[in-house]
Amino acid sequence: MRIIAGKFKSRTIITPSGSATRPTTDRARESLFNVLNNLISFEDSNVLDLFAGSGALGFEAISRGAKSATFVERDRKAIVAIKANSSALHVEDNVEIVAADVYTYLAKKSQSKFDIIIADAPYDDARANDQLAMLIINGALLAPDGICAIEHRTGDRVVLPAGTEIIRELKAGEASFTIFHSKV
Repeated sequence: MRIIAGKFKSRTIITPSGSATRPTTDRARESLFNVLNNLISFEDSNVLDLFAGSGALGFEAISRGAKSATFVERDRKAIVAIKANSSALHVEDNVEIVAADVYTYLAKKSQSKFDIIIADAPYDDARANDQLAMLIINGALLAPDGICAIEHRTGDRVVLPAGTEIIRELKAGEASFTIFHSKV
């Protein structure tokens, strides 16, 4: 897997071994970041990568100018991959790795605000479609003018809480992204 654009363009990142994670394809990642690039500046942004896997989405954002990325992942092999990728790219000072279940992390009230939140939950996790957006908004994790992108299987729908608005729905093969922001 390679980083698509930015200062780390074409750099290879490792993915965790085994089948516990499903990396977002290069094509889907490229489509998502092309859309995000037109919606928000990555420059000096703070990014939250939920269900981080290899960290490809967060590292892509750092490559495009994000100041920091917080990776939330519970799989041990994935955490090892994120640490290795962070070290290989020499961005350890820009990265926070939270070894936790995403839903447990979101249930805690964080003081951090994120300009960009990207979630790539397992497709068979029904809570992701039904509850994830609500937990993000209720947890007040999204900065003013921030945006959130939730990846899901094409054909599935993400339930958005009141006070949010869909900016774009993007289809990239089997993957789709619901991109939204808070109207408040």
